[in-house]
Amino acid sequence: MRTTFNMKYAQSLDSILGTQDKLQKASLMLNNQTKILTAADDPSGASRAIGLEANIQQTNQYQTNNTAARNSLELQETVHDSIRNAMDRARVLTLSLGNGTYDENDRKAIGEQLGNIRDELFDLMNRRDELGGYLFSGFQDQTQPYSFNTATGKYEFNGDEGQKTIQLSLSISIAANDSGRNIFDSVDKRFQTTAPTVGAPVTAAKVTVANQSVFDNFYKQNYDGLTAGNNDYTVVFSAPSNYEIQRNGASQVPAVTGTYTAGQPINYNGLSIDVTGAAPGGTVDFSLQPPEKTNILNSLTDLINGINAGDSGDALNERILDATVEIDNASAKVDSAMSSIGGRLNVIESIFGSNEDVLIATKSHKADVVELDYSTGITELVKQETALQAVQATFGRVTGLSLFDYIN
Repeated sequence: MRTTFNMKYAQSLDSILGTQDKLQKASLMLNNQTKILTAADDPSGASRAIGLEANIQQTNQYQTNNTAARNSLELQETVHDSIRNAMDRARVLTLSLGNGTYDENDRKAIGEQLGNIRDELFDLMNRRDELGGYLFSGFQDQTQPYSFNTATGKYEFNGDEGQKTIQLSLSISIAANDSGRNIFDSVDKRFQTTAPTVGAPVTAAKVTVANQSVFDNFYKQNYDGLTAGNNDYTVVFSAPSNYEIQRNGASQVPAVTGTYTAGQPINYNGLSIDVTGAAPGGTVDFSLQPPEKTNILNSLTDLINGINAGDSGDALNERILDATVEIDNASAKVDSAMSSIGGRLNVIESIFGSNEDVLIATKSHKADVVELDYSTGITELVKQETALQAVQATFGRVTGLSLFDYIN
């Protein structure tokens, strides 16, 4: 085939344009520090780069989640600490009510301080986060968890038991909040017995909790929520001064018996049983009261109401015992919540560190696939510049020739 001048010209021009494209591509790669401008440059590498970038974005989202969960839990931890301190102050004031030198005015002054603490606790239990959501409402973070019901005179929980979970990594999620129902609104009231009833010739009886911790252990081991009769106890007196404490109308195994001394209480698993008119055939019946739940706000309110009503003597002592036990139970709930938060914060810290390691490794892998080594980029750019110069020089020589040059 004969090669014409036009063909030579076109070939030289194509060579220049192709080399210019390569030079421009080398320049773009160097400027962008990448080996892959389009998927066509390296289909396999481009596919891997897309997958690695997706992993990086997902891990970055996990880190954002970690930070959000940590901020939420740290705020809750701070609020719990304030609540715990307020409860400690309330306990000290409650115990001070038993000071025999205080008169009614002194007790009412303490009641006023307890009211201030209750209001402080109310505010803390209704605390919001930085986004305006309530910390302790469960899933319903736009619902105020605690409110005062004027009809019942009680503080009520309005949220739910939900815990919002946040994904920290591909396989690990964590609860970022705790419901007030589980922390503040499920506090055991003081375990007690019903008022006793007597059978002749016993004329009167009184059953009191003399040792609360001993009775609490007994109660937890023996209260029967299924068979109500198993919560009924009877002191049966027999000749000449013996007694037996039966359960549900039958002797216990082993039998609980003793000798009664007039004027001395019968002690039974933390209970003190005082009897008047004990004689053979007489009985004293009492039962374990069903367990009840309360919250610290209502516990303090009941105590304050008793103080304002002028309670004294045994009535006041019962109020003090109720409040002290319930404050202790509420404090234990808060302590448990704080311990749980501490454990979750440790998990978050560990996962955050692991995610950072994953990010570093993934970014490094992506860099190996995509990023252009600077010296390699410079070398390629110089190479293409040299090639372009050579092609341009050749083009000039070709276009400058004519048929007379060949004749000469």
